[in-house]
Formats: sequence, structure tokens, C-alpha cells
Amino acid sequence: MAVPDFQTLMLPVLAATANGEIPASDLRDRVAASMKLSDEDLKEMLPSGRQTTFANRTAWANVFLQRAGLIQKTSRGVYCATPAGLEVIAQHPQKIDIKFLERFPSYVEWRQRSTAGSLVKPGEPIDIISSVQASDTPEEQIERSYRVLTSALEADLLDRVRGMSPGFFETLILRLLGKLGYGGGEPARGQVTGGPGDGGIDGVINEDSLGLDRIYLQAKRYGAKNTVGRPEVQAFSGSLDGVSATKGILITTGSISPGAREYASRIAKRIILIDGAELARLMVEHEVGVQATGTYTIRKIDENYFVE
Repeated sequence: MAVPDFQTLMLPVLAATANGEIPASDLRDRVAASMKLSDEDLKEMLPSGRQTTFANRTAWANVFLQRAGLIQKTSRGVYCATPAGLEVIAQHPQKIDIKFLERFPSYVEWRQRSTAGSLVKPGEPIDIISSVQASDTPEEQIERSYRVLTSALEADLLDRVRGMSPGFFETLILRLLGKLGYGGGEPARGQVTGGPGDGGIDGVINEDSLGLDRIYLQAKRYGAKNTVGRPEVQAFSGSLDGVSATKGILITTGSISPGAREYASRIAKRIILIDGAELARLMVEHEVGVQATGTYTIRKIDENYFVE
């Protein structure tokens, strides 16, 4: 038989994680056995030749199930079903697909983020893959697929950052800000200062080589449901007073409340607030913690070339 599409693989992938933690390779073996796939099926390659079709589709089924909160990553390349996932399995569904996942708020939120600003028209389904229409141009389909890939990468990247140590997170922030051009893009101008007695300051970047102008940092490695509120921003503002500073950047892997943003916008100090979603977007855009796996160049006829 041919390798099933990734939606057909969702239920077998979830079922493979039902008995506790399982490495990705064992998960694929279990799914392949349950689907009775032949060796020839498992050897089928994507057009790029970089990965097997089965491995790719199994991975994407896993990604979508994670975004719905049915599977969680417990360590690098190891997965298990969440309590919500076990509850779904206990219901013995005939199939899990994109439509099924739309009953889970975390999946809906993820899909809405990935379609924001895309070519999806009002009234279309929120899922990019299910909303591809016959009238879509190839460029539109590429744009939609690119947004799915990027959205999944950003979500996975943020999960990975939340699992790192506070020291690693602070160093990551300095590297990212260097990529953004702070400190002239020179890593030596940034320094992690966090630790006992840090006074609420986790790092500092010298904007000039003499250190005459400085930007102070606070990094909050929060969970997905944790929010930075106005009190935290007020405390950071007070920390800036302690070092006679007027510029600060507060970055969190959680969210930032409207009240916190409103407060930061009206005080004399210049405090920039970056939440988890923006952090992940900036990391992808400036290639911090990610790497390119392929580049596709779209070409068109150069009409000027054929002018005689």
C-alpha cells in the first residue's frame, strides 16, 4: 500500500504514545507495524530526496497532535500521550484529522497564529492545509505551506527554550539582541549579569565601544500560561533606576498583559517588552537556534531578456 497521508497517521501516532515515553524511532516502527507498511513503502522518499515520506508524514502528525495538546515531548526525540491524549484514545475514535483537532483550543490558537496575515480569506477554514482551493495559484499554496512550517517551528522552538536553564536563556537573549544589531552586533559588548543580588538585571549591552550608553535586560523564562503583568514591569523600571538607566528590554517566554504594555508605553523610560511569540519569531527570522534545511527559489521569465 502507499504511505498514508499525515492525517490518516494521526490516530496511529497517538496510539503509539499511549503506553508511556517512546523514542521517535520506536514510534515510527510501531506505527509502520500497525499500518502494515512494506519495506518498499518505508523506503519511499520525498521529492527532495532528504527524508522518507513515512518519516516526514509521521513527524507532521506528531506536530499537529502536540499543538492540540494530545502528545507532549518529554525529552529530546521522546514523546508520550498527555492526559487529554489518553482520554481521546479511551473514546476509540474512528479517525483523528484536522477537523477533529479543531475541538481543542490550543490547536485552534496555533492555527489562527499561523494564518494571521496570510492569504486565507474570511470564512475559509482556519487550517492552511485544509483551506487550499483549486483556484489557488502555486505561489499561494507555497505561501500557505510556508506559514504552516514556520508556525510549527516557532512553537517547537519556544517549547525548547522554556526547557533550558536560566543561564542558557540569558545568553541566548544576548546573542539574539546582537543579531538584531544591539551593541553594534559585537558579542563582546554584551554581558550576562544575572545571579544572586542582581537587582533585577540579567544582562547589559554596551551600545558603543566605551560603554557610554547601555541597555539593560531582564529575561523571564516563563511557562506558556504565565503572564508578565504591570507589577513586574514596574519592578524592572525600578531596577533601571538603581543603575541610573533609561533603556531596558524585558523578554519573556510567556505572555505580556495589556496593562503591562500600557504602563511601559507611558513612562519616561524606554522599556521594550517582548513576549514568547515575538521571541520565537525573532529567533527564526535571525537564525538563532535554527538552521535552514532547504531553499526553494521561484523563478519567472525575464521579459527584458527577450526584447530584440
